[in-house]
Amino acid sequence: MALPYFRYVPKFEYVSRLPDSKNIGDFIEVKNLFRRAKISDNLFQNINFFTKYSIVGDERPDNVAFKFYDEPYLDWLVLTANNIINLEDEWPLSQQSFYNYMVSKYGSETAFNNPHHYETIEIKDSLGNVILKKGLEVASDYSITYFDSGNNQMVINTNVTVMVTNYEYEDAIQNEKRNIFIAKPLYIAQILDDMEQGLLYKEGSTDYISDEVMRAANIRLYQ
Repeated sequence: MALPYFRYVPKFEYVSRLPDSKNIGDFIEVKNLFRRAKISDNLFQNINFFTKYSIVGDERPDNVAFKFYDEPYLDWLVLTANNIINLEDEWPLSQQSFYNYMVSKYGSETAFNNPHHYETIEIKDSLGNVILKKGLEVASDYSITYFDSGNNQMVINTNVTVMVTNYEYEDAIQNEKRNIFIAKPLYIAQILDDMEQGLLYKEGSTDYISDEVMRAANIRLYQ
């Protein structure tokens, strides 16, 4: 059975900072938050283990985890499969949060439709050869001049750009974040076992106590 994330994280014995601790040799077990779960490269690069998914609406990681695994607390696996560390920056904002972000950044709803930048449209010559690629960021008055071998003449085209509004620009960024990978339920047990093994400590260090516990150096000084 899959467990919540912090059940997998190993511990380390750290010098006790509790008020009633008087002895320099007092330690307390805490979770090692510096040790982060990671899917090993050999599994991560195996496309058979994952499927593409597009986040719908205001779905949160726990909603996605419940949809695929029937266990919302496997939200951390959804994030880990996409190497997402900062949820606020790397997961699409909810509709309300996106609106608040836009107002905060651009000042008002009116400014949502102001130009952010201009991009090229695709231009082909009479033979179907691509002369100008679509989506290049350019100045609003950008134009091109080229020789059309099909018509055997020079062509000047000034109608080669489209405006991208502030809203369209920001919305495209959010939509790109919606494209994620989901570990297939069939391989969950194997992936979790692999990750758990990667989190365990390896014997050999002087700080090693067990696979799940290490001791931090006691740097507590007394006056």
